[in-house]
Amino acid sequence: MTGWRGDATTGDDPPEPRATERDWLAAYDPRAFTPVAVTVDVVALTLRGGDLHVLLVERAEPPYQGCWALPGGFLRAGAEGLAEAAVRELAEETGLEGSIEIDAALSRIHLEQLGSYGAPERDPRMHVVSVAYLAFAPGLPDPQAGTDAAAAAWHPVSALDLTSPQTAGASADTHGGGVGGHPGIPLAFDHARILADGLDRARAKIEYSPLATAFLHHDFTIPELRAVYEAVWGERLHAGNFHRKVLSVPGFVESTGTTTERGGSRGGPRARTYHPGDARVLHPPLLRPGREEDVR
Repeated sequence: MTGWRGDATTGDDPPEPRATERDWLAAYDPRAFTPVAVTVDVVALTLRGGDLHVLLVERAEPPYQGCWALPGGFLRAGAEGLAEAAVRELAEETGLEGSIEIDAALSRIHLEQLGSYGAPERDPRMHVVSVAYLAFAPGLPDPQAGTDAAAAAWHPVSALDLTSPQTAGASADTHGGGVGGHPGIPLAFDHARILADGLDRARAKIEYSPLATAFLHHDFTIPELRAVYEAVWGERLHAGNFHRKVLSVPGFVESTGTTTERGGSRGGPRARTYHPGDARVLHPPLLRPGREEDVR
C-alpha cells in the first residue's frame, strides 16, 4: 500500500517525518514569532422565570476587575481541544465542576462554536484570540463562583448593555460593573459583541432548526415551547397560530400520548405533552413576527 508521499505504510497512521523534516522541526524556534494566546468564551443561555438569562462571572482580578464577563479562560495548549476547553470553563468558573447537578446539565447541553474574535486591542495583556461557543440547556442550576471569579450569576439579557464596546484596560470604576445586575450594566472585553452575536445566532437557529427544544426538558407542552420562542425572540406570539404551525412541521415534535397531571394555572383541560422529533431542519420554518413578509 502506498502512503503519503509514496512511503510504504502498514496502517492508517501517517508516516514518520522524513529525516530532513525532523531536522527542520528540531531547529524550529516558535519564539521567532510574536506570541498569540487563545482563549474560549461561552455564551450560556437558559430560561429562568420565563425570561432569557445568560451566565456571567464577576472578574476577581485585572483586567476589568469587578466587571461582569462571559465564562471563559485560556486554552491549555497541547492538552485539550477548543470544545473541551469550553466545557471545562463552563464548569470550573462557576464552581460546579464535578457536581452531580452540573454533570446532568452538561449531558443534555447544546454546545456549538459561535465565532472567533481576534482584534489586537481586545485584551490589554497581549494579543488574545478568543473562540466563542454558544450553549443552552434547560434548568441549569444556580452557579457558585470558581477560584478565579468573585461571583457568578444568571443575568436577564434585558438588563445588559450590548450597545457600547469596552475600552481595553478599563475597570469596574469606569464601567460600573458589580453585583446586582442593574439595567444597562456593561460587560468586560468585547463580550457585549460576543453575547449579541450569540443572541442573533440563537434567534435565527430556532427559526430553521428544532433547537428551541434544547431549552426544555425531554417532555414538554406546546405552551412551554411557545414560551421559549417568546423569550428568545422577545415577542409575544399568538397561541393558536403557534400551536398550528408547530404541529404542521414534520418531525418537529412528537406526541408522547400523555397529558400533564394538572390543567393550566386557570384550570381547564390538561395539556398534551410532546418530545423532540427526528427533524434536523424545520420545513416550513417558524419565522419571527414580521419575517414572513421578508421571505415572500
